[in-house]
Amino acid sequence: MFSTGQLIFAICFAVVFITALIYTYRKDLRLHKMYYKGTIWVLLAFIAFIGLIAAIKFFFK
Repeated sequence: MFSTGQLIFAICFAVVFITALIYTYRKDLRLHKMYYKGTIWVLLAFIAFIGLIAAIKFFFK
């Protein structure tokens, strides 16, 4: 399936990528709090909309 070298590369890449994501997120956390207030409501509305679509599909199947 995958060679040993490919698996080592994938693991190293994932670790470095996740570390870079965490570092940049922490660096910009103050800006995120200032400019993106209230975005949780958009996320909740999106999840509710998807749930509504799923419920409609379930009931009218």
